[in-house]
Amino acid sequence: MPATFVIVPQWQGSGSSRAMRLVDGASAIQGDLPAAATRVVDVPVGAGESQGTGVLRYTAIQSVLANQRRVLASTVGPVVTIGGDCAVELGAIPHALESSGESVAVVWFDAHGDLNSPETSPSHAFHGMVLRSLLGDGPEALVPATVLQSTRVVLAGTRSLDDDEAAYIDAAGLRVVSVEQLQRPEAVVEAIAETGARSVYIHVDLDVIDPAEIDGVGYPEPFGLTVQQLVQAISAIRARFSLVGAGITEFAPSAPESASDDLPSILRIISALTRPVVRSEESTP
Repeated sequence: MPATFVIVPQWQGSGSSRAMRLVDGASAIQGDLPAAATRVVDVPVGAGESQGTGVLRYTAIQSVLANQRRVLASTVGPVVTIGGDCAVELGAIPHALESSGESVAVVWFDAHGDLNSPETSPSHAFHGMVLRSLLGDGPEALVPATVLQSTRVVLAGTRSLDDDEAAYIDAAGLRVVSVEQLQRPEAVVEAIAETGARSVYIHVDLDVIDPAEIDGVGYPEPFGLTVQQLVQAISAIRARFSLVGAGITEFAPSAPESASDDLPSILRIISALTRPVVRSEESTP
């Protein structure tokens, strides 16, 4: 079944000085997607309030999540979510888990772990807490009813962690596939197979890509993946596992007119996520 694209131009979860440019980034990507297969989630203009939660713009994030859930409730089949900041996965991933009816692993292609809590976060920006919330440890209203199991998460290309995030990874036993290991695309396939999952959700924060190849991100980190390596990894995953959903996040061009510089790379990633594939004989772990 063809994918539906759900655009969520949320900026309130970001702590970057480019946060508002996430709206421009989502709009630029939307312009190259098929209109008939694309839906847009309303995002409030205001920043929202923290209400003592330790999460900046907490009320706005809640509002976007409610709007996103309403859109997803009437969407059939796989969804490719286009952010916005990483917090858009708070609606997308539970929807995929609940809709698939299968055992699902989440592959988190991201330079950062996004594993802080309100107590440990240096910035209190929610995009740095979203994966931990998906794992069940976050503000009550932002923890989904269907939480991820730590044994079903694979961090890929992660290379910038706060001390508390590193400690959490060790304590939770999260699998990590380094940039160096991803020079061999099969490394991430093997990590997924170890989870016992039959299907995957692929999250892509564009800062997993090396800054030499992409400009439109708020938190560039050196020594990342090339676009080609990312596309090869996605292709290898899809050749082995069925895809129940995906997300592309954190596209924040320096100016609206600069978005076109990075769009060819982003469209390559979208193509890798959505084009038909022939799955291998080993597709069932």
